[in-house]
Amino acid sequence: MTHHVPTVPEIDAGLARLAPHIRQTPVWEWQDDLVPDVLGPAASVVLKLELFQHSGTFKARGALMNMLALSSEQSKRGVTAVSAGNHAAAVAYAAHTVGTTAKVVMPNSASPSRIAICRRYGAEVILADDVTAAFARVKEIELSEGRTFVHPFEGETTVTGTATLGLELTRQVADLDAVVVPVGGGGLIAGVAAAVKQVNPDCRVYGVEPIGNDVVKRSVASGVPEQARNVQTIADSLSPPFSLPYSLGLVRRFVDDIVLVSDDDLTAALYLLFARAKLAVEPAGAATTAAMLGPLRSRLADQRVGLIVCGANIDPARFADYLIRGERCWPERT
Repeated sequence: MTHHVPTVPEIDAGLARLAPHIRQTPVWEWQDDLVPDVLGPAASVVLKLELFQHSGTFKARGALMNMLALSSEQSKRGVTAVSAGNHAAAVAYAAHTVGTTAKVVMPNSASPSRIAICRRYGAEVILADDVTAAFARVKEIELSEGRTFVHPFEGETTVTGTATLGLELTRQVADLDAVVVPVGGGGLIAGVAAAVKQVNPDCRVYGVEPIGNDVVKRSVASGVPEQARNVQTIADSLSPPFSLPYSLGLVRRFVDDIVLVSDDDLTAALYLLFARAKLAVEPAGAATTAAMLGPLRSRLADQRVGLIVCGANIDPARFADYLIRGERCWPERT
């Protein structure tokens, strides 16, 4: 990889810059009988509760880093973004925070609650027929209006923003043996892994993707960015159309492995987080718990583990459906 890796001093400077505009999200130690039952008596598990971040997900960090880097002329013209929801909400929040305007393009299938968040922060929302049409529309806006395009997961500025989450976690919880991170386009895990590994090289970093869209895992295996194919997952926040070179390079350098979870795994974990931790999360926010219960169970045994709970933007009716499904699925995973 030839791209620049954000250093710890650079990430720390980014965290200081973001500090007036973001929340230092809490960590919560899982203290009921689930942890010894699943991972053994010597294990401990902490949840990094990034669902409590402004706009409801970690994406506020990367969006704000990009917004704070705008020139005065760029700020006057505003920004644009394309997203199924969480990135659009984060861009809307960040634009509102720094005093610029945002025009975000979302597919018609986007969650109404995420559209409402964008509008609450003052963004103009353009709806498109599908993801392909949305990307074409945002390009038109960028060219015709001169707005700055804010990428959801690619680029050094965005990844430095997500790296602040990893650095924050290492300062809240010392000597972690492993950190587990959800994987969409790769921007979150690229930043978190870069920060964690530079602070604690012995800490293992695992990614979690849905079986229905394993584009980053395939890209790591091939060594080049791949396209998504036949996407079928309830975790829309973990369903990018492709991977890209910068974030992929960091993932290949710093991430130990990426595991896959099914939609049943995700709903079971979503139910468990609600029942045991009283957290209402979207499927992506349950991904790391699903990995702990399933494909990473043996590798995390008797270790000190950090799980990133990345977001909670979901409609009540959809959450209720997943909760009921998860309650049915959970006994199969005990």
